[in-house]
Amino acid sequence: MLKELRPALSMVVVLTVLTGIAYPLAVTGVAKAVFPWQAQGSLIEKDGHVIGSELIGQSFSAPAYFWGRPSATSGADPHDPTKTGSVPYNAANSSGSNLGPTSKALVEGGGSAIAALRSAHPDHKGPVPADLVTASASGLDPHISPVAAQYQVNRIAVARHAPVEAVRTLVARHTEGRALGVLGEPRVNVLRLNLALDEALPIK
Repeated sequence: MLKELRPALSMVVVLTVLTGIAYPLAVTGVAKAVFPWQAQGSLIEKDGHVIGSELIGQSFSAPAYFWGRPSATSGADPHDPTKTGSVPYNAANSSGSNLGPTSKALVEGGGSAIAALRSAHPDHKGPVPADLVTASASGLDPHISPVAAQYQVNRIAVARHAPVEAVRTLVARHTEGRALGVLGEPRVNVLRLNLALDEALPIK
Protein backbone atom coordinates (compact mmCIF):
# COMPACT_ATOMS: atom_id res chain seq x y z
CA MET A 1 0.00 0.00 0.00
CA LEU A 2 2.88 2.36 0.79
CA LYS A 3 4.09 1.83 -2.75
CA GLU A 4 0.84 3.26 -4.08
CA LEU A 5 0.69 6.10 -1.53
CA ARG A 6 4.26 7.30 -1.97
CA PRO A 7 3.76 8.94 -5.43
CA ALA A 8 0.55 10.63 -4.27
CA LEU A 9 2.15 11.97 -1.08
CA SER A 10 5.21 13.11 -3.01
CA MET A 11 3.00 14.97 -5.47
CA VAL A 12 1.14 16.67 -2.58
CA VAL A 13 4.44 17.86 -1.09
CA VAL A 14 5.80 19.07 -4.44
CA LEU A 15 2.61 20.93 -5.37
CA THR A 16 2.36 22.44 -1.88
CA VAL A 17 5.89 23.81 -2.16
CA LEU A 18 5.35 25.08 -5.71
CA THR A 19 1.87 26.57 -5.41
CA GLY A 20 1.81 27.40 -1.70
CA ILE A 21 5.32 28.79 -1.21
CA ALA A 22 7.39 29.30 -4.37
CA TYR A 23 4.68 30.82 -6.58
CA PRO A 24 3.33 33.31 -3.97
CA LEU A 25 6.88 34.41 -3.09
CA ALA A 26 7.74 34.88 -6.77
CA VAL A 27 4.58 36.89 -7.48
CA THR A 28 5.12 39.03 -4.38
CA GLY A 29 8.73 39.66 -5.32
CA VAL A 30 7.83 40.71 -8.87
CA ALA A 31 5.01 42.92 -7.59
CA LYS A 32 7.29 44.69 -5.11
CA ALA A 33 9.91 45.24 -7.81
CA VAL A 34 7.54 46.46 -10.53
CA PHE A 35 4.71 48.06 -8.50
CA PRO A 36 6.18 48.73 -5.03
CA TRP A 37 3.52 51.22 -3.86
CA GLN A 38 0.60 49.06 -4.97
CA ALA A 39 2.19 45.90 -3.55
CA GLN A 40 2.31 47.53 -0.11
CA GLY A 41 -1.43 48.27 -0.17
CA SER A 42 -1.53 51.68 -1.92
CA LEU A 43 -1.09 53.36 1.45
CA ILE A 44 -1.56 57.12 1.74
CA GLU A 45 0.66 59.01 4.16
CA LYS A 46 0.41 62.45 5.73
CA ASP A 47 3.18 63.98 7.83
CA GLY A 48 4.97 60.63 7.86
CA HIS A 49 1.96 58.68 9.15
CA VAL A 50 -0.23 56.23 7.24
CA ILE A 51 -3.77 57.58 7.28
CA GLY A 52 -5.45 55.13 4.93
CA SER A 53 -5.36 53.29 1.65
CA GLU A 54 -6.36 54.51 -1.79
CA LEU A 55 -8.31 51.27 -2.15
CA ILE A 56 -10.45 51.36 1.02
CA GLY A 57 -13.03 54.00 1.82
CA GLN A 58 -13.34 55.87 5.11
CA SER A 59 -16.24 57.43 6.96
CA PHE A 60 -16.53 61.22 6.70
CA SER A 61 -19.53 62.90 8.28
CA ALA A 62 -18.44 66.49 9.04
CA PRO A 63 -20.10 69.13 6.82
CA ALA A 64 -16.71 70.46 5.70
CA TYR A 65 -15.70 67.19 4.03
CA PHE A 66 -16.88 65.18 1.05
CA TRP A 67 -18.90 62.13 2.04
CA GLY A 68 -18.35 58.75 0.45
CA ARG A 69 -20.67 55.87 -0.32
CA PRO A 70 -22.50 54.15 2.52
CA SER A 71 -20.88 50.93 3.69
CA ALA A 72 -22.79 47.79 4.68
CA THR A 73 -19.86 45.95 6.28
CA SER A 74 -20.19 44.61 9.80
CA GLY A 75 -17.98 43.44 12.64
CA ALA A 76 -17.93 42.30 16.23
CA ASP A 77 -19.86 44.46 18.67
CA PRO A 78 -17.24 46.04 21.01
CA HIS A 79 -19.68 45.69 23.92
CA ASP A 80 -20.63 42.08 23.17
CA PRO A 81 -18.18 40.00 21.06
CA THR A 82 -20.86 37.35 20.51
CA LYS A 83 -22.88 39.80 18.42
CA THR A 84 -22.18 41.71 15.22
CA GLY A 85 -23.01 45.28 14.36
CA SER A 86 -22.43 47.89 11.70
CA VAL A 87 -18.73 48.65 11.19
CA PRO A 88 -18.40 50.81 8.04
CA TYR A 89 -15.49 50.07 5.70
CA ASN A 90 -14.41 47.01 7.67
CA ALA A 91 -11.80 45.51 5.35
CA ALA A 92 -11.74 42.31 7.43
CA ASN A 93 -15.36 41.61 6.57
CA SER A 94 -15.92 42.95 3.06
CA SER A 95 -19.52 42.46 1.97
CA GLY A 96 -22.66 44.07 0.67
CA SER A 97 -25.96 44.18 2.52
CA ASN A 98 -27.39 41.27 0.46
CA LEU A 99 -30.78 43.02 0.59
CA GLY A 100 -32.94 42.54 -2.50
CA PRO A 101 -34.75 45.32 -4.39
CA THR A 102 -38.04 44.47 -2.63
CA SER A 103 -36.49 44.52 0.85
CA LYS A 104 -38.38 46.77 3.26
CA ALA A 105 -35.16 47.46 5.20
CA LEU A 106 -33.41 48.53 2.00
CA VAL A 107 -36.24 50.84 0.95
CA GLU A 108 -36.55 52.41 4.40
CA GLY A 109 -32.78 52.82 4.75
CA GLY A 110 -32.51 54.41 1.33
CA GLY A 111 -35.41 56.74 2.11
CA SER A 112 -33.77 57.87 5.36
CA ALA A 113 -30.46 58.45 3.58
CA ILE A 114 -32.14 60.50 0.85
CA ALA A 115 -33.99 62.60 3.44
CA ALA A 116 -30.75 63.26 5.33
CA LEU A 117 -28.93 64.30 2.15
CA ARG A 118 -31.76 66.60 1.07
CA SER A 119 -31.69 68.22 4.52
CA ALA A 120 -27.91 68.75 4.29
CA HIS A 121 -28.19 70.13 0.74
CA PRO A 122 -31.32 72.31 0.64
CA ASP A 123 -29.98 74.17 -2.42
CA HIS A 124 -30.39 71.03 -4.59
CA LYS A 125 -33.86 70.29 -5.91
CA GLY A 126 -32.96 67.49 -8.32
CA PRO A 127 -32.47 63.79 -7.61
CA VAL A 128 -29.89 62.63 -5.08
CA PRO A 129 -26.97 60.77 -6.76
CA ALA A 130 -27.53 57.05 -6.32
CA ASP A 131 -24.02 56.31 -5.08
CA LEU A 132 -24.54 58.55 -2.03
CA VAL A 133 -27.38 56.35 -0.76
CA THR A 134 -26.37 52.85 -1.90
CA ALA A 135 -23.49 50.71 -0.66
CA SER A 136 -21.14 48.97 -3.08
CA ALA A 137 -20.96 45.17 -3.29
CA SER A 138 -17.71 45.17 -1.29
CA GLY A 139 -18.70 47.86 1.21
CA LEU A 140 -15.20 49.30 0.79
CA ASP A 141 -15.55 51.50 -2.30
CA PRO A 142 -13.25 54.56 -1.84
CA HIS A 143 -14.74 56.43 -4.81
CA ILE A 144 -17.83 58.42 -5.64
CA SER A 145 -19.00 59.66 -9.03
CA PRO A 146 -18.12 63.19 -10.17
CA VAL A 147 -21.87 63.97 -9.98
CA ALA A 148 -21.96 62.90 -6.32
CA ALA A 149 -18.93 65.08 -5.57
CA GLN A 150 -20.38 68.12 -7.34
CA TYR A 151 -23.64 67.59 -5.43
CA GLN A 152 -21.76 68.34 -2.19
CA VAL A 153 -19.77 71.38 -3.37
CA ASN A 154 -22.06 74.11 -2.02
CA ARG A 155 -22.28 72.55 1.44
CA ILE A 156 -18.49 72.31 1.70
CA ALA A 157 -17.93 75.83 0.39
CA VAL A 158 -20.26 77.20 3.07
CA ALA A 159 -18.67 75.10 5.83
CA ARG A 160 -15.17 76.24 4.87
CA HIS A 161 -16.09 79.82 3.98
CA ALA A 162 -14.50 79.18 0.59
CA PRO A 163 -15.50 80.16 -2.97
CA VAL A 164 -17.76 77.60 -4.62
CA GLU A 165 -15.67 77.67 -7.80
CA ALA A 166 -12.52 76.84 -5.85
CA VAL A 167 -14.16 73.69 -4.49
CA ARG A 168 -15.49 72.79 -7.95
CA THR A 169 -12.00 73.16 -9.37
CA LEU A 170 -10.61 70.73 -6.79
CA VAL A 171 -13.27 68.18 -7.71
CA ALA A 172 -12.43 68.52 -11.41
CA ARG A 173 -8.71 68.22 -10.68
CA HIS A 174 -9.21 64.99 -8.70
CA THR A 175 -11.63 63.33 -11.10
CA GLU A 176 -10.03 60.19 -12.51
CA GLY A 177 -10.91 59.05 -16.02
CA ARG A 178 -11.70 55.57 -17.28
CA ALA A 179 -8.89 53.04 -16.98
CA LEU A 180 -7.08 52.81 -20.33
CA GLY A 181 -9.66 55.27 -21.60
CA VAL A 182 -12.44 52.67 -21.86
CA LEU A 183 -12.77 50.64 -18.65
CA GLY A 184 -15.04 51.70 -15.79
CA GLU A 185 -16.49 55.14 -15.17
CA PRO A 186 -14.99 58.50 -14.15
CA ARG A 187 -14.60 58.62 -10.38
CA VAL A 188 -13.28 60.66 -7.47
CA ASN A 189 -11.25 59.20 -4.60
CA VAL A 190 -12.86 60.67 -1.49
CA LEU A 191 -9.83 60.45 0.82
CA ARG A 192 -7.48 62.07 -1.69
CA LEU A 193 -10.01 64.81 -2.44
CA ASN A 194 -10.49 65.58 1.26
CA LEU A 195 -6.73 65.76 1.79
CA ALA A 196 -6.44 68.19 -1.10
CA LEU A 197 -9.35 70.14 0.35
CA ASP A 198 -7.57 70.55 3.69
CA GLU A 199 -4.41 71.66 1.95
CA ALA A 200 -5.92 74.12 -0.52
CA LEU A 201 -8.93 75.39 1.49
CA PRO A 202 -8.31 74.80 5.20
CA ILE A 203 -11.21 75.16 7.60
CA LYS A 204 -11.34 78.72 8.96
